[in-house]
Amino acid sequence: MAMNYTIIAQSRDEMLQPDNAPSLTIWPYLLATSQEPLLRTLSIYTDKGTSREQARIFYMNAVALTVWRAMGRTPTVIGEQHRPPKVAVLAFGVPFSE
Repeated sequence: MAMNYTIIAQSRDEMLQPDNAPSLTIWPYLLATSQEPLLRTLSIYTDKGTSREQARIFYMNAVALTVWRAMGRTPTVIGEQHRPPKVAVLAFGVPFSE
């Protein structure tokens, strides 16, 4: 089974910086770089973390992760999985679909 989502951890300190919130920063980036059509293909889910070092967890598909890195972000990758867990909330983009 393909691993469709990369799991990204953000620390508490990273969370305090608004620029580290994909739901606030990706859309302006897509507009500024004329990449609006990517909105129909990227998918980011979020869940609460369990420690100060992993205070927020993102589940990003390949398109979202590529955009995030192109924005100059250096994500802390902690794993991969086929789909986000059911408790994760869609933060930006389109829902998971097989």
